[in-house]
Amino acid sequence: MGNGQKAQHKRERAKNDAKKGPTSQLKTNEAAKNIVCQVCRNTFLCTVRKKALEEHADNKHGKKLEECFPGFVETAGKK
Repeated sequence: MGNGQKAQHKRERAKNDAKKGPTSQLKTNEAAKNIVCQVCRNTFLCTVRKKALEEHADNKHGKKLEECFPGFVETAGKK
């Protein structure tokens, strides 16, 4: 395989990668922010742990978890 052939393969790979589109995770992460504090309207990822929400409610607002996040149910895989 010569240098010309290597260069051609590199150009083809670059062209194919450009067709795939952006690989950023930002839009996916924004869509996953579906837990909202009802006091300050701050959003949290759906993977947030109950302890983090309790700390937010207590430290930021001096309230309980149920007051800031009514209806929050922790999923089975979390502790």
